Amino acid sequence: METNLFTNTASGAASTANGATPLANGTSESQEMFTKLLVAQIQNQDPLSPSDPSQFVQQLTQLSQTEALQNLASLTSNNTSVLQSMQVLSLGAQVGSDVMVAASDVKLDGAKVGGAVTLSSNSSKTTLVLTGADGVNHELALGPLSAGSTPFSIDPTAMGLPAGTYKMKVVTSSGEEPPVDLTGRLNSVRLSSTGSIVLNVANVGEVAPSAITGFNGKSNSTAVAAAGAANKTL
Repeated sequence: METNLFTNTASGAASTANGATPLANGTSESQEMFTKLLVAQIQNQDPLSPSDPSQFVQQLTQLSQTEALQNLASLTSNNTSVLQSMQVLSLGAQVGSDVMVAASDVKLDGAKVGGAVTLSSNSSKTTLVLTGADGVNHELALGPLSAGSTPFSIDPTAMGLPAGTYKMKVVTSSGEEPPVDLTGRLNSVRLSSTGSIVLNVANVGEVAPSAITGFNGKSNSTAVAAAGAANKTL
């Protein structure tokens, strides 16, 4: 039985060398290591009390299970890469569109920035607090709001806010701290060095795809510019 086992293993290795059944490097190394351990185990067993052949079968089964898990992990990794590439292509088609982004910071450069606050309950007094790098708070009164999503607009000129990045927080009469969504143009989509997808959104900066809460489509100016570029190409 042992002779047949190693005869089969040797012939399998030969077929691999001839290119009949190519294996991944990790799998080949695992098979080679297993074969060496199995040979050493048989050579050093007690002749008067040989090992149960079922133990060798069990070890072969464990090796097969390990190889199957390795192949599954490799397949999963490949599928993840394909899905990421598809997601980049899909999001890339949205570049130039206005999107809603869940954010805690806003970048102001003098232009108005739109957004929305979503309440789970009514608030008799609602205030959007913007805190600059100097630690000074600037309040934007949103008034009494009902439960649900309510749009707002930040006008840096009217509020006397210089260009910069501001932290945002909504203060409500109920003590609720609702999420804030900002409207910004999707400027670019890229893959980071770690393989994650990074979106660059105006007024916000770089965010993950999970931060996007809505797509509002392309504005008229963007659509006109795209049409003009297409006409020039033609």
